[in-house]
Amino acid sequence: MAYQNKLHIRLHVYDEEIEVGINREDEEFYRLAAKLITDRYNAYAQAYKGRKSEHTISLMTLVDIALLYQKERSHNDTAPYDNVLARLTAEIEEALGTSPK
Repeated sequence: MAYQNKLHIRLHVYDEEIEVGINREDEEFYRLAAKLITDRYNAYAQAYKGRKSEHTISLMTLVDIALLYQKERSHNDTAPYDNVLARLTAEIEEALGTSPK
C-alpha cells in the first residue's frame, strides 16, 4: 500500500534533469525546491560567471538557501515562548494558591 504514495518525477534543476522517487504529497515541495535552486543559481551565475567556478557558484547557492532555511527555522523556535508561559503559569498558580509543592 505504501507504494501507491510513491511517484517518480523529473525535476529540472539549473541545467540538468534529475529523476527522483518521492512521496506523492511532497511533489509540489520538490518542484518548488527545484525552482528555488535554479533561480538562486541563475542569479549567482549571472553575477559571477567567468569570475567564479561553477563549483563555487553552486556552493554560494547552497549557502544562500541554507541561510534562508536557518532564518525560517529560528522563527519557528517556540522554546522562548514556552519558557515565558511556564513562568507565568507558575506565578498565576502561586498567586491563586494552587501551585504544586
